[in-house]
Amino acid sequence: MAHPAPALVLAPPDLGLPSDAALGARATIVQVSSAFCAPCRAARTVAARVSDTMEDVLHVEVDVAGHEDLAARLQIASTPTVLILDGSGQVRRRLDGVPRLAWLRDAVSEL
Repeated sequence: MAHPAPALVLAPPDLGLPSDAALGARATIVQVSSAFCAPCRAARTVAARVSDTMEDVLHVEVDVAGHEDLAARLQIASTPTVLILDGSGQVRRRLDGVPRLAWLRDAVSEL
């Protein structure tokens, strides 16, 4: 179910990336997953397709195991949870569950 995203900004280290890494200039799709989550594989396929076919879009998958602080900060209740960050790292959209391809493309296009 889609709902308003919490007003916060994430930096590359928050996502397990090196501090000198760049987020997507247009958008970063953050997929919060867990190791034994079957729907997470479907979400990964959709997010990868969007990042591969849209310019300046990065897909980052974060496993809740090992990132418990981030999961608590983002109030992750289930996996997959997909966040859309703008170029500055602000969380703009959020979806709990597997995103439809059209929804994800539209959400990124709005940025």
